[in-house]
Amino acid sequence: MSSGMSSGMSSGMSSGMSSGMSSGMSSGMSSGMSSDKSSDMSSGMSSGMSSGMSRGMSSGMSSGLSSGMSSCMSSGMSSGMSSGMSSGMSSGMSSGMSSGFQTNWRLPDSCAQARMSGDPPKSGLLSAINKTVGPILLMVYSPNMVMFMWYAAAHCDGSFSELARRILEKGVVAGVADIWSNVSLGTPVVLYAIFGYMLFALILQVTMPGPRAEGPVTPKGNVPVYKDNGFVCFLVTVASFIGLTFYLKQNGLTPTVVYDRFDEVLVTLTLFSLVFCLVLQFKGYFFPSTSDHGSSGNLLFDFYWGTELYPRVFGVDIKVFTNCRFGMTVWPLLCLIFALKSYELHGFVDSMWVSCFLQMVYFTKFFWWEAGYMRTIDIMVDRAGYYICWGCLVYVTGFYTSVSLYLVNKPVHLGTPLSVVILVLGVFSIAINFLADKQKQDIRASDGKCLIWGKPAKVIRAQYVLESGDKRESILLASGWWGVARHFHYVPELLLAFFWTVPAGFENLMPYSYVIFLFILLTHRTFRDDEKCGAKYTTFWETYCKHVPYKMIPGVF
Repeated sequence: MSSGMSSGMSSGMSSGMSSGMSSGMSSGMSSGMSSDKSSDMSSGMSSGMSSGMSRGMSSGMSSGLSSGMSSCMSSGMSSGMSSGMSSGMSSGMSSGMSSGFQTNWRLPDSCAQARMSGDPPKSGLLSAINKTVGPILLMVYSPNMVMFMWYAAAHCDGSFSELARRILEKGVVAGVADIWSNVSLGTPVVLYAIFGYMLFALILQVTMPGPRAEGPVTPKGNVPVYKDNGFVCFLVTVASFIGLTFYLKQNGLTPTVVYDRFDEVLVTLTLFSLVFCLVLQFKGYFFPSTSDHGSSGNLLFDFYWGTELYPRVFGVDIKVFTNCRFGMTVWPLLCLIFALKSYELHGFVDSMWVSCFLQMVYFTKFFWWEAGYMRTIDIMVDRAGYYICWGCLVYVTGFYTSVSLYLVNKPVHLGTPLSVVILVLGVFSIAINFLADKQKQDIRASDGKCLIWGKPAKVIRAQYVLESGDKRESILLASGWWGVARHFHYVPELLLAFFWTVPAGFENLMPYSYVIFLFILLTHRTFRDDEKCGAKYTTFWETYCKHVPYKMIPGVF
């Protein structure tokens, strides 16, 4: 859940999507966003991705989506923004936003002095694409893509070809406008469900016990401190959902009303998230939590990318909430809701339950390992703006759940032998991914003095320099799974996503949207991570790359 949903709109996605759509739609429905997944919510909307996305999407998107989106969203945005901005910026906020950090910093004299190293180039055509064109295209594209997924599942029998036909039949602008005309704003039951859950998740994040965990030191020398209670919060949330389901069923109600009103859920979250990101933007200007903040000089890009790396409000870590307590927790809840809806409609369908089981095992692994997620690009590099926060709040909710959403109306009967094979392969993939992550955690915990696959670990002690000039050291593991390839752990993650998708069969492309997106996201992330580590560790990273020459697939890539 990359933050859940931190972080894939390259031109490769366009070609992957085009096989299921007509040629007129392929350029307008490329896909994206990030996460460690979500996980990596995650995440795939990096600044580097923006330039690739602009090349692959500009022709299709500029022809109509911007005007279609603006006409459909403007009325909701105006009222939502005005009400959302009227609160939350009181003078008392500043004292509550700085807790949870060890620091050796002072606030800069101006936001411009606090520019982060992850910002795009400062001038030239690439800068214009990264800071303006790419973000505009992506912010027009992504809400539409989420609604296209819902509309395809609810009204087009899960077929992108049928979706494309309906849009092109009326023209792109009119076709997109027609889809949005079928969408309703949140009714009271949807509003209660969304904001009731947010309050519930916030209470758990603050009150559930957990050991102290620290994130990596930031370029400004700050060390974020977390309460590692994600696994407990996840278990309590799932148990509470099961209890609520039994209670509702006994009273003639059902939580699957969320599926029935999923369009309302997506629109409500979209509008809320836009206001939320705007509040975060100005919080970073006037009430920053740490010195890891600043402006790019472009208000639009500041909204898209964010102005703070680790924003906190009264001690509550915003990215932990959006990426983990919302994005990566709502995803499994929706998985369970869609599985329950399938059962209400069709009885037991093995394909839905195989897919749901594998996803739930993956979520369990994610929250068990959540402290490790705090050391991923989603958290370390991506600021809290539209890119990561809107992505985790909305894109994870509407796009990552597409397999389960599709299977509600398209049941597939696998049979016991095939179900068992898919389950075994899926669990094996999760195990490999977990063991790879565990090797890195063991290395950190033992300061590199442990056995990997029965032999002493091969490590490189890489020194790096903070902006203050202080020197620090990290351990780069060059054996075990991390000696196979620098990002080999992405391979079992991709295989797992495929195994929880393949129960949907091959009639339509829609259920494979997440797998295609994840492939682009993680492939791009290998380049992005190498670039970040190369700049940070310099010659030490060059030495590491000589020991481990392949990015993801040994002998291939």
